[in-house]
Amino acid sequence: MMEKAPFSGLSRQDIVESLNNESFDLLIIGGGVTGCGIALDAASRGLKVGLVEKKDFASGTSSKSTKLIHGGLRYLKQFDVGLVRETGQERAVLNKLAPHLALPEKMLLPIVEDGTFGKYSASFGLWVYDFLAGVSGKDKRVMLTKEEALEKEPLLDEKILKSAGYYAEYRTDDARLTIELIKKAVSFGAVALNYCEVVDFIEEDVIQGVIAKDRLNGETYHIKASKVVSAAGPWVDTLRKMNESLKGKRLHLTKGVHLVFPHEKLPLNHSVYFDVPDGRMIFAIPRGRATYVGTTDTNYTGDLNRIVATKADREYLINAVNGAFPDVNLTEDDVESNWSGLRPLIHEDGKSPSELSRKDEIFQSENGLISIAGGKLTGYRKMAEKVIDLIADLLKDEKGIEFSDAKTKTIGLTNAPFKSNKEVTDYIKKLSDEFVSEGINPYYAWYIVTNYGKDCLDIINEAKGENGTISEQELIFAEVNHCITKEQTMTVEDFFVRRTGRLYFNIKSVIDYKEEVVKLMAEKYAWSEERVAQETENINMLIQDATTYYDEEFS
Repeated sequence: MMEKAPFSGLSRQDIVESLNNESFDLLIIGGGVTGCGIALDAASRGLKVGLVEKKDFASGTSSKSTKLIHGGLRYLKQFDVGLVRETGQERAVLNKLAPHLALPEKMLLPIVEDGTFGKYSASFGLWVYDFLAGVSGKDKRVMLTKEEALEKEPLLDEKILKSAGYYAEYRTDDARLTIELIKKAVSFGAVALNYCEVVDFIEEDVIQGVIAKDRLNGETYHIKASKVVSAAGPWVDTLRKMNESLKGKRLHLTKGVHLVFPHEKLPLNHSVYFDVPDGRMIFAIPRGRATYVGTTDTNYTGDLNRIVATKADREYLINAVNGAFPDVNLTEDDVESNWSGLRPLIHEDGKSPSELSRKDEIFQSENGLISIAGGKLTGYRKMAEKVIDLIADLLKDEKGIEFSDAKTKTIGLTNAPFKSNKEVTDYIKKLSDEFVSEGINPYYAWYIVTNYGKDCLDIINEAKGENGTISEQELIFAEVNHCITKEQTMTVEDFFVRRTGRLYFNIKSVIDYKEEVVKLMAEKYAWSEERVAQETENINMLIQDATTYYDEEFS
């Protein structure tokens, strides 16, 4: 199937008319990484695909992960070999499809007294980990002596450190990955709309579509489809209940919180996967101008639409970091921002949050609703393949329509993708030198390349304008324009959170430029004064939630 330019030239009204007037082979509910991955798999096989998301693409779990493409070393302890093999191999696939979104990240696994791993179990575990994932060459694990580990990361606690494993994972931006997936799905003909909430199902013996409400203008749409898949993450059971098909297995929601520190406050040289006294392990990951730490893993029964960090979450993570890196002496005043998200896991009686399987499962209701839940960010492509294999079989049996096998293993996620991680790093270095000569922090070279891939060149050229010079302010204005015209960015929150990650990793830039971005988007979309006030209030609340620690969760 031939590709076309994603979103470009399509107004929201164009998309609405397609959803209202066409009949789809498949309608997907949920614009997270799972739903967008399903949309790409289906559209690239030739299915006519629609997708609706009640908020923004990636606004739920898919912008709140630890932002790693990893196989899940800890799942080896649960003997979940199949999950480790599949997700480990998927790391390599994604690295080829979007090298700027799957950057190699060397990880240190400290072996400490009374820790989760001993020297020999760590060595064997990491060897198995590499074997299952097909890791080769310089990315293969190496076991370090205590002295070698301290040379790589002097902040480790030498009093309890015995040795360390040194192995490869991949760092990503989960929201940007999701955005690129839906853009690519649209390029294959999928019709996708954010801020469109399913409020009921169209049903005559079996589901034949959905009734959806536009959350931006209040209009109601009737969307017809032969098959409907719910990939709504934490809202999967809510939709099953609406569909009167909530039977058998159900979701078990757990909350994960991450804290962000300025890099100078937690100046790690490497990412570290370290022990916490309660028997869990968490990550500390340098990322540009910041270092972030996470995650917590606690049961959650609160408000699905406003997940916040509590003072207890903050205390847990700060204590964990200070325990592993005793010289940093972090305090609550050192925390720059946070994010909190939910994991939609499958409930298993008697198991704690950290013991629950991260496997995905597909539920089929008697009236035709297909739901998928569980799973990991890294496994999105295989999850999509399973769902579309099932739907293709159903459509073949019911209508005699045949579709091809999955093609997503070879579909690059951006236009003119980088060919390798080396090409990415070389490009960043070249751009960094240019930015320094213009008086711009070289961090922005890393930021803009790892966000947009080669599309960053369009942003930079627009920012330069006629005089050929560039500034941080002109860059952010060009970013806004790019995100509006090519990435269906409808709100200020979409821009600062999902399209750029600035709320988490550069919150000062949000505070500095929020008024200008509101004004720029208001001009682009001809917002009313009431809408401008609403957008301003919303971004201020987001800043508050990213910097405030509450006594308890919202119910």
